[in-house]
Amino acid sequence: MAFVPVYILILGFTIIIDYFAGIYIERSSGRQRKSLLIVSLIANIGILVIFKYFNFLNLNFTDLLQNFNYKNPVPYLSILLPIGLSFHTFQAMSYTIEVYRGNQKAERHFGIYSLYVMFYPQLVAGPIERPQNLLYQFHKEHKFDYDLMTSGLRLMAWGLFKKVVIADRLAILVSQVFDHPSYYNSLGLIIATLFFSFQIYCDFSGYSDIAIGAARTMGFKLMRNFNMPYQSKSIDEFWKRWHISLSTWFKDYLYIPLGGNRVKIPRWYLNLFIVFLMSGVWHGANWTFIVWGALHGFYLVFGLLTKNIRSKFNEYTRIDKIPLLATITTFMLVAFAWIFFRAQSISSAIYIIKNIFLGLTHIPSQVGQTIQDFSDAGIVKTDLLVSFALIVFLELVHYLQKNKNIYQKILSYPFYYRWSAYYILLLTIILLGVFDNSQFIYFQF
Repeated sequence: MAFVPVYILILGFTIIIDYFAGIYIERSSGRQRKSLLIVSLIANIGILVIFKYFNFLNLNFTDLLQNFNYKNPVPYLSILLPIGLSFHTFQAMSYTIEVYRGNQKAERHFGIYSLYVMFYPQLVAGPIERPQNLLYQFHKEHKFDYDLMTSGLRLMAWGLFKKVVIADRLAILVSQVFDHPSYYNSLGLIIATLFFSFQIYCDFSGYSDIAIGAARTMGFKLMRNFNMPYQSKSIDEFWKRWHISLSTWFKDYLYIPLGGNRVKIPRWYLNLFIVFLMSGVWHGANWTFIVWGALHGFYLVFGLLTKNIRSKFNEYTRIDKIPLLATITTFMLVAFAWIFFRAQSISSAIYIIKNIFLGLTHIPSQVGQTIQDFSDAGIVKTDLLVSFALIVFLELVHYLQKNKNIYQKILSYPFYYRWSAYYILLLTIILLGVFDNSQFIYFQF
């Protein structure tokens, strides 16, 4: 994954294809209209396949042929993955699909259409916008708005806090453990899994906040991408709160065209599974991402299959009335799946899972050794305490946000309280932030 200036030409190629495809799709009808859409989709998906999946597919093809003592004649490509390719490709495809469906007029202004694909706040990691939400905003005049400017800056500061103070701090332990899982016992692996769950949330939602805030300072409104996902009480709810722009993309352009839930039940389950499998594929050319997506698909289908049994069980035991039980259970399922997402390989993920479960009964006796193991890696007890405190602080903020808008509450205070809060946030970023040039995780997708 890299930014290579010449790769701008790739972006330019898809922009030109989709710009003219949109205009001609609007002018045409019948089979010609459909053919133009297919040409546009093939151009976009083709580039995605070449840069992101070709070597992965070729490697698996090589392994397959070796089982039959054949040599793969197809060479590997020496290319780097352009940064943010999956994001702007999906945003471009949403344009031609919406024009084809008649939900969006084709954009005649080439510069504005280019801006729709390349709008800098969300070019490399979303949110993946729809043309109905964004294109019309480029035709409007945006005058300086003090409220939008300050609101955008506050959101950017909060996003920066989540990225450099929480995500990058947790990343130190996560990288150490996931890169050397055999060095750690069950408790160490559990802590790393917990930390990665919050690292990836703060990393990606932090980027989204910065992108949305940056757009807002200029008067543009981008869609919300996260809504406190770890407060979810089910996997279904989790996916309505996590990476919303991608979840809705797959719902609009894959799940519904497959038939959604308006088909026979077995086909409905298959549709759900396919969508999450493709979500895993979207994330990366690695079996770990594919298993991660499949696992979430399994969660959803299994939840539907057992819905009646679970309802009767809850009715009899009243177990669903235990506070936070559903939220904690959902979080544990999500965190378990994150092991595949973060692990270097499938075998590494299986090793981590196996050793987590094998050591569960010895957790209390592992505390001292775990602290020593982390200390040997340069992660002292104070670092651990600060990391846990930051996670608690984050979830406390989310808990407060459930009942009230914290931003509005801050605005209701006198200016000296507000500015004190801003200074404390900035000082915390400076003092506790980890500034080691680490990139956002989702830049690689």
